[in-house]
Amino acid sequence: MYRETYENWRLAKALTPEERAELDAIASDDQEIKERFHAPLAFGTAGLRGIMGMGLARMNVHVIRHATQGFAEVISAEGEAAAKAGVVIAYDCRINSDLFAKEAASVMAANGVHVRIFPDMRPTPQLSFAIPRYGATAGINITASHNPPAYNGYKVYWSDGAQLPTSFAKVVAARMAEIDLFAGVKTMDYQTAIDEGRITILGPEADEEFLEAVLNESVDQGSVAKVADTFKIVYTPFHGTGRIVVPEALRRIGFQHILPVAAQMVPDGTFATVKSPNPEDPEGFTLALELARANKAELIIGTDPDTDRVGAMVRHNGDYQMISGNQMGVLLLGYLIAAKKVAGTLPQNAAFIQSIVSTEMSMDIAKREGLAAYKTFTGFKNMAEKATALGDSKTVIFSYEESYGYMIGTFVKDKDAVTASLIIAEMAAWYKTRGMTLIDGLEEHFQTLGRYYEEHTLNLVMPGYDGLQKMQALMDTLRTSPPTEIGGQQVVTICDYQSGKSTTNGVENAMELSGSNVLGFTLADGTNFLVRPSGTEPKVKVYILAQGKDRAACQETVRRCEVYAETLRG
Repeated sequence: MYRETYENWRLAKALTPEERAELDAIASDDQEIKERFHAPLAFGTAGLRGIMGMGLARMNVHVIRHATQGFAEVISAEGEAAAKAGVVIAYDCRINSDLFAKEAASVMAANGVHVRIFPDMRPTPQLSFAIPRYGATAGINITASHNPPAYNGYKVYWSDGAQLPTSFAKVVAARMAEIDLFAGVKTMDYQTAIDEGRITILGPEADEEFLEAVLNESVDQGSVAKVADTFKIVYTPFHGTGRIVVPEALRRIGFQHILPVAAQMVPDGTFATVKSPNPEDPEGFTLALELARANKAELIIGTDPDTDRVGAMVRHNGDYQMISGNQMGVLLLGYLIAAKKVAGTLPQNAAFIQSIVSTEMSMDIAKREGLAAYKTFTGFKNMAEKATALGDSKTVIFSYEESYGYMIGTFVKDKDAVTASLIIAEMAAWYKTRGMTLIDGLEEHFQTLGRYYEEHTLNLVMPGYDGLQKMQALMDTLRTSPPTEIGGQQVVTICDYQSGKSTTNGVENAMELSGSNVLGFTLADGTNFLVRPSGTEPKVKVYILAQGKDRAACQETVRRCEVYAETLRG
């Protein structure tokens, strides 16, 4: 079947000579043809993501047009008002991102759906903000976040600025299955659509409104003023969309010494100066570290290409230490509570949300401080949905997940590294006024809670055509033959988030969450060991969330669990 699909593509009139030549070049490579044409990229709540190239299972203009046609028909089905309200489209610095964005805009316009599009690359949180700001029905973001350069993606949003609800994503996917990828798509010339008023290019006011909303989340500019004369921040956008707005936000709350990593302030979809544009990876901070050491900067901040994730390093005892996603979540939660209490702005009904794979330490802090605390499945779509479901009964001040994603308040309903960068810097200044670093602040939380916490995430990569089958086989095996012991510790409770049932000592109970392919194993010492297939990459993620009386005990637990996790690779 994949061979037939390949031939249909190769002969399609819609292909350019260059596109056809790319397909001709693989005519004798059956494995490559199978990889590209065995099935289409799956359309889910996060849209599409994949390696760029020609083929049904690749990111290219034809796949973009096809997805947009399906999305346009779903929007149009909501009525004339929904089509008129239209979509907002943004894109990042990646190769083909601007091309894909314009192709999507042209298809929307041809289908009678009005388009607002940014004139250049913009951060993901700015798109999330712009959708409800302009009363749009939906949004599209061309980005693959922190994936390697070969990837690109097509993220979809609904009217509240959150990622597309599952119910709508299923409708879009079903509609796409009915539409011929080539013959069933309507499109038009991009410039003609602009001339006819079907596409509107957003102006500088869109940037200023977003920046003002970010600045409104600042809690304690007084601490910034106290240290501004000497406090130095090194910043890198990893060649991406944060290069203008993040430094500007920091300047506006009073920081005077912002040192950009010049080579990485240049937009570049090949990410030439880093092995990976991922702020979770310490290797990406090599140039930033050189600049920080030369200037004795207190803080390093790095945002990924679409500025939805942020990582930080802090100078402590003469050198720089990376702060993990879990640790930063703990610090931000603690700071927001403390600073808002002092400012008198902490709501009486304050609430906090985190993912099920994030540290228990933040849950313990929230409970200690009297905040309502909730868990959701991974993905900020789920956190945004939870915040919306809480309505006026709770005011969500902070949400996060361990993979360096943070949402301050709810004015943006997705990961927001712009606002998070601002609050991280402000928090570091606050600790500085107390003669402390962020590392000291973390230790202070350990001492207050009377317990240590240590986390580690492993990626069991399973690429290729049979990768999905391997991932599913692993999950099936863990369900049918679950371990009784992990890392020398007895498994006390098994949580199957697919069925929504937990089992403790043979007794089964219903859980609040269900419907996600995640397994959790709680060990006798309180450690959580979770296994989850990635929804965007060919890998199974293993999360080790350890607890113990001291750091050494936690680290030993993590080490033992890692040994077991390695046996799952197969």
